Amino acid sequence: MPGDVWQDAEEEPQSLCELCLAQVCCSLDSLCSRRADGSMFLRWAPLFPQEIADQLLGKMAATGILNDTTVGIFRNCKELRLRRASISCCPVSAEAFHLALCPHRLQELDASWVSGGLTGANVVSGLAANMECRSSLQRLSINGLHLDWESLVEDGRVPVGFSSLQGLKTLILANTDTNDASLEDICNLPQLETLDISCSGVSDLTALIKCKNSMKSLIIHRLQHLAMSPSRLLFVLGQLHALRHLDFSDDHFAVDDSHMREGDETVRQLLEGSSQFLPSLVSLDISGRKRVTEEAVQAFVESRTGLVFLGLLATGISSSDGLCSHEKLKVTGEANENQVCEALRRYRDRECFTREALVHLYSLTTDMDKPRPDMLQLVLSGMQSHPTSLHVHLVATACTFNLTTQDLAEAMPVSLLTSTVTQLLYAMKTFPNHHQVQKNCLLALCSDYILQDVPFDKYLAATLVINWLSSHEDPTLQRMAVAVISILVAKLSTEQTAQLSKDVFIMKQLLAIVQQKAMVGVVDSTLKFALSALWNLTDEVPAAARNFIECQGLELYEEVLESYYTEPSIQQKVLGLLNNIAEVEELQADLLEEDLLEHVLSLLQDTQVEVGVRYFAGGILAQLTSRPQGWTLDEELRSTILKQLHTSIMTWTRVEREMVSYRSFRPFCPLLQTCQPPGVQLWAVWAIHLVCSQNTSHYSSMLVMEGTTELLTALAAHPNTHSDIKGLSETILQMVEHQNHLEASSNQAEPRNS
Repeated sequence: MPGDVWQDAEEEPQSLCELCLAQVCCSLDSLCSRRADGSMFLRWAPLFPQEIADQLLGKMAATGILNDTTVGIFRNCKELRLRRASISCCPVSAEAFHLALCPHRLQELDASWVSGGLTGANVVSGLAANMECRSSLQRLSINGLHLDWESLVEDGRVPVGFSSLQGLKTLILANTDTNDASLEDICNLPQLETLDISCSGVSDLTALIKCKNSMKSLIIHRLQHLAMSPSRLLFVLGQLHALRHLDFSDDHFAVDDSHMREGDETVRQLLEGSSQFLPSLVSLDISGRKRVTEEAVQAFVESRTGLVFLGLLATGISSSDGLCSHEKLKVTGEANENQVCEALRRYRDRECFTREALVHLYSLTTDMDKPRPDMLQLVLSGMQSHPTSLHVHLVATACTFNLTTQDLAEAMPVSLLTSTVTQLLYAMKTFPNHHQVQKNCLLALCSDYILQDVPFDKYLAATLVINWLSSHEDPTLQRMAVAVISILVAKLSTEQTAQLSKDVFIMKQLLAIVQQKAMVGVVDSTLKFALSALWNLTDEVPAAARNFIECQGLELYEEVLESYYTEPSIQQKVLGLLNNIAEVEELQADLLEEDLLEHVLSLLQDTQVEVGVRYFAGGILAQLTSRPQGWTLDEELRSTILKQLHTSIMTWTRVEREMVSYRSFRPFCPLLQTCQPPGVQLWAVWAIHLVCSQNTSHYSSMLVMEGTTELLTALAAHPNTHSDIKGLSETILQMVEHQNHLEASSNQAEPRNS
């Protein structure tokens, strides 16, 4: 069954070698100096084991840091000896390639889809210039490169061809401008075993006869320019006596399928022909061939007892009964899960087949009730292989939602989820105007587990979701988007929150949602999430609090506070944000409105109101009354507030559930001064006691690091401190001391190396 390797979704820890290579990549700037041309070289390099040098190059390519500058470290051929080099999809120029890679005695090179102007001619001529490479190089992949042989002549260089690399056994030339002349040259290679000329300009395969004794694998997917009759093509193929794998598949999505008819006829004759034709054949791929019959395939399978693979995706016949009886035969198709997963594994680099397989996988995963990390990995690989394909991402993002919905995500390896979410964010960024892709990504992101416990770029995610929210009003999706934003904002650092809050548009967008709900008096999750997001956005970010006021948020919140007087969950979030404003000294004046403060005071005094609401009401009043020099209202009101703060707080019962969390106790420091009124001090120590009793280990270290324990010690020792305040202060200090003792005991109990 697929997925056994992921059975418990437990991740293998990274090897020491992998960790070291990752560290080298991260530290490359500090480890290197620069040559006159700007390229890097390691200031000091030990003699790397050969395999490690290959892995370092691969790691640099995989992490996206390999370019003309960094590849320069491999000009050192003595300490960094490359044998199997991969620079696939990296921006490397011809000059950098020649200087850094060509001097090595390479056995394998993958330069597929390299950007930076590197051509096939550059690669071949550079490698051929190294006499050792002419015989050592066994595998070369330049998939997606322009060959450009003419440039060699124009530059006055001696023209060379693939045949100059006499050691080649495998040559991958898919998606290149390889033509008949190039094929003629290629077939002079004496040891050529595997050739891929898919999607190339070749029209005549006759030259392959020269490889009849060596060719074992021939991949000729979608040869649009092929101009050979079925009989002639079969004659040529029939000469390849050693051929074990033949891929003659085609793109079934192609608009112009005129070239497919003769190809389909060739396939029909091959299937119905004698088993003595290509007697060594054990693998045949005819996916995308629409005119193949079930009977022909059945006859072919029955006559080839050694067959191990048959590609039948998008042929309509992969559900043939006869295929099921062959246990060792692997099939790509759409008949069942095994066939679809096999297709995703084998056709990762072919958009047409990846897209087709994903469509069928979506159907298979619609009611998925068991975690399948193996499937999710296949979906992720498909998206990564086709980063600009809308068709692939449209279906893949839907599959991702199916595979991670409900509790399924919790059973997935965290690193797999991190990579998947990163790809979802890439899709949101790449296809900003495609409603369904955005919707699929949002659905997949809207998972408590993913948002809370999976590491990924939460700042980028928040930005993308907020941008999406600005142009969509679908109530269901709006609710999800606001929920995602609310959770993400709470996960950002203060610096990231400040950066996000610079965009006034975000504040306006969330306030518009609050206003929209408040106008009709709705109490729903969208309103609650929007209020939570605004609360978190303004937490210890004065600029955000100022933006809130400038966007008329204060007036709106006063209305919400009054109109939702029976909804403690709404009142608590509103008062929480007003607390954030009250903590900013220069903004306190905006809150000094008599009607507002009297309403907040009434909430503080009302014993019928939940403690959570009274707590935040008290926080606002404590902050505003802590600065007598800034108080501009009637002094009697301030005295009443200070008196009621003390009286009300002493009636509050213990809160078991987590009501609030703090990033820092810095806003409390002014309230803990010995010169402050008892009501102000009491609210601050009660607040600290509340969160410390609920999460002692977290907040104890924060109290010590920020010096808050010193303020509490001074408060407890001061002769004028009220006994209520003194008692709570001493209790907090005892909790901190106890936690420190526990941690010290735990550290002593840990085994030590002798």
